[in-house]
Amino acid sequence: MTADPANRRELLLKLLRLGGLSAATAGAAVWFKGRSRRPEETLAATLKHNFAVPPDPSHPEMAVVQGEDPRQLVRRAIEELGGIRRFVARGDVVVVKPNIAWDRTPEQAANTNPLVVAELVRLCKEAGAKKVVVTDVSCNEPRRCFQRSGIAAAARAEGAEVILPEERKFKEVDLRGDVLSAWQVFEPFLAADKMINVPIAKHHSLTGVTLGMKNWYGILGGPRHRLHQRIEESLVDLADFMRPTLTLMDAYRVLIRNGPTGGNIADTALKKTVIASTDPVAVDAYTAKAFWDLDETRLRYLRLAQDRGLGKLKFEDLRTSVVTA
Repeated sequence: MTADPANRRELLLKLLRLGGLSAATAGAAVWFKGRSRRPEETLAATLKHNFAVPPDPSHPEMAVVQGEDPRQLVRRAIEELGGIRRFVARGDVVVVKPNIAWDRTPEQAANTNPLVVAELVRLCKEAGAKKVVVTDVSCNEPRRCFQRSGIAAAARAEGAEVILPEERKFKEVDLRGDVLSAWQVFEPFLAADKMINVPIAKHHSLTGVTLGMKNWYGILGGPRHRLHQRIEESLVDLADFMRPTLTLMDAYRVLIRNGPTGGNIADTALKKTVIASTDPVAVDAYTAKAFWDLDETRLRYLRLAQDRGLGKLKFEDLRTSVVTA
């Protein structure tokens, strides 16, 4: 199914705003083919923080999946993008990076859905990963966050190694950013073969939203509040430093307002959606526009990230599969 970019954009947004896919697409993918040419530059494989896989024009670049079961949404999204073995090879050490920042329950939608994390772990193990690590640098007390979010128990049940942040496990790293230079980085993020970013879609009182690129705050120690002084540039520096294998946006239950901590279930909305992509900029741009009607005029970091070569701001130009699971 092919359409001009403007029509693709409106249709992609309409699918989420209506809260579900049309009956015509139920059970079958709708593939919107972008017209932009595939970039031909090779990946900088020598950079340890670049965990991206090579582009594959035979598969979509983004998948939008809706349905009832969070685990099935994850499975279907990854199938649409080419299957887990496109991203994880036998013997890989895989780090799965959810948002586990807050001492909240899954119903409060301040942390990534534990079933989404569990299914990712299961798939990585199925692909032959040597080790799957689930970790984050929490804002509230880590043990409480990992336990109350449900993520620690769900991840361990699927065979993950769950690592809580400890002061001795941070290493000073030169991030080589425009704003960020030397900073404390949690060691598991420096010892991976593959990196899967699993943010939850949330409102944020300062930045408007907190999505995939802001989820990288959770690799850092030290006085992270200092980053707010130049928040947009800091976000892009972090995203440039940590280029993921895959970004999988948990939009099953979305924190629509009063983020990032939430606390009131009335501030959440059940969207029953997962958005997965090899393009971290497009994932953020699509999610922000679809749920909050925000674009680069409000979220300058999206434009800065595109200018840095981190992805495409115009998500409608991506080859996109839209499907119900």
